[in-house]
Amino acid sequence: MTIHLKYLAYTAILTAALWIPYVIAQVAANGPLAPPNYVDPTPRPVPLWGRRADRTYLNAVESFAPFAALVLIAHVAGKANAMTAFWSMCFFWLRLAHAVVYLLAIPYLRTLIFTLGFVAVAGIFWEVIK
Repeated sequence: MTIHLKYLAYTAILTAALWIPYVIAQVAANGPLAPPNYVDPTPRPVPLWGRRADRTYLNAVESFAPFAALVLIAHVAGKANAMTAFWSMCFFWLRLAHAVVYLLAIPYLRTLIFTLGFVAVAGIFWEVIK
């Protein structure tokens, strides 16, 4: 397996697992789901860290699609190279850092890390189109 696909897999499992802190916040604040919760899906209140956990997950899902598409395009088109490997590794570590910083509510650094994640995706895009 190439480095690109390995980091795509790592990013996929990271993204898939980021719902866990939100569920922990839900259960800690409100207890387990009860039958009425399945009928009325209105979100129950959670502490601020739980709301950040939800946003962390949603943000990861939103940014995963373009990253995954570009990694797969680079792989299939034979454009994968050392730079796409570098950008793929960067994206994974930046997304992990973004999740931690978002959950801890660290301002400015969160925005910087998010922006660098976009730069990583743009780097893969550049390698695909050049």
